[in-house]
Amino acid sequence: MIKVTCLGGAGSVTGSNYLIENVLGKKVLVDCGMFQGGKQMERRNLRPWDFDPSQISTLFLTHAHIDHSGRIPRLVRDGFKGRIITSPPTAELCEIMLLDSAHIQEMDALWQTRKNKRRANKTVEPLYTTEDAVKSLQFLSPVERDEIIEVDEGIRARLRNAGHILGSSILELWVQEGQGEVKLVFSGDIGKANQLILKDPHDVYNADYLFVESTYGNRLHKTFEDSKTELLSAINYAVSNNEKVIIPAFAVERTQEIIYILGEFYRSGVLPDIPIYLDSPLAIKATEIFKRNRQYYDDEAIKIVNQGFDPFDMPALHYTPDTKDSMAINEKPGSAIIIAGNGMCTAGRIKHHLKHNLWREGASVVIVGFQAQGTTGRQIVEGKPTVKIFREDVAVRAHVFTIGGFSAHADQNDLLHWVGNFAESKPRVFVVHGEISASLELSSLITDRLGLKTYVPSWRESLILKPREMPIEVTAAREEEVTIGEDMIQVYAEVEGELNRLRWRIHRAENKDRITEEDIDRLRYIQEELQQILM
Repeated sequence: MIKVTCLGGAGSVTGSNYLIENVLGKKVLVDCGMFQGGKQMERRNLRPWDFDPSQISTLFLTHAHIDHSGRIPRLVRDGFKGRIITSPPTAELCEIMLLDSAHIQEMDALWQTRKNKRRANKTVEPLYTTEDAVKSLQFLSPVERDEIIEVDEGIRARLRNAGHILGSSILELWVQEGQGEVKLVFSGDIGKANQLILKDPHDVYNADYLFVESTYGNRLHKTFEDSKTELLSAINYAVSNNEKVIIPAFAVERTQEIIYILGEFYRSGVLPDIPIYLDSPLAIKATEIFKRNRQYYDDEAIKIVNQGFDPFDMPALHYTPDTKDSMAINEKPGSAIIIAGNGMCTAGRIKHHLKHNLWREGASVVIVGFQAQGTTGRQIVEGKPTVKIFREDVAVRAHVFTIGGFSAHADQNDLLHWVGNFAESKPRVFVVHGEISASLELSSLITDRLGLKTYVPSWRESLILKPREMPIEVTAAREEEVTIGEDMIQVYAEVEGELNRLRWRIHRAENKDRITEEDIDRLRYIQEELQQILM
């Protein structure tokens, strides 16, 4: 019996974390990300672990983004002493990202403590400290991709290129079960086809169980050429008004892609002659890591290098690592392009630039990445007339350009294409790492178009996986596992399928008033029927 518990990245697009336990008593994790996006979601970071960190032998880290890596220092502080298996570029990026995250945790705790003292409330401790982050780095164990490694008793693994960000990986995991093995595949975050800079995601064809992300499971990106045209329009709009272009961008991948495109504009002579500021110490360090890892570039990026150009540099580009240089940007009149973090506008220097420019009618704000529920970026995209920045209401009068074509995530078609490679091996597919509407829509399409059985697990839900010729059960977290009899497998599948379809229809309904009492009663009836099958 293999148990997988979805402790993050289930029912949401953040906090990726999966606990895997085998019959030999070995416990491993896939990712250990931070929950982001509003106070309610972020409270999950403070919850006690659903396992004993000291009993985890291995953590597989698919990539360096904080929603996949951000709780590693806390895991180590609380007793983890195993290996963190990841790709070499991911290990290199984690060295800067986890230290930056720790600094943010310390500053936030300090600010909240000062606020509490004025109200005679308790001191607030950071989620983890810089010291915790430094200590966690010693457990990083980089391995090259495409090589099968023995991880622990009864567990083998291999990393494959995911094409999402530098170093991002798909995880293939073979777990011993009786005399045989069960193969699990975790997609991590899958990059789109023809991604800038990086090679396309590796095609995997065989699995018993597949866990696939669904960040954009219900959306299609604009074409890349249309997105570049729109970015140039956003720049020209602000320049025509003598105002600034504000681009919130995550420090890893999105920032480098934007610089890469601006370099293309520069070489083709269409970029206005205005200064470009990379205003993020973290993004500056990440860009240097990109420059050192050219062996991971795709053919187009290598071609630019071979022509004598640095794809991440141009005469108008200025790095501003110092705070005083950052503050000076908004004191300078005239147009400029400002790239700053973070990408969802919830922290970092981007908040200062939005405070100075969001209310200016001639300015451009260019949203180039996914905006989670509850974030400032999401509010801007949804057209809120004002947003709160540094506890002050700021009017949204700048022209907001939402450009999905630069996303480092696969869109719906890309995901269906990648999952389609598994059509012959027919794994059971668990759709994870997406807002519920996106996960349910992708789940439905995978079943309808590819004929694969799917399930959308919930947060803290446990999945009991068995060899292919045996059934699979789904149980609530912390509950005793049960076995479905052979004669009930088909009935279970049909009832479970109806449950997923009904859940999807209810979530998709634009007008919640159109959901009838009959719908709710049917949902309850189906859930009770499933429980009877499992008894």
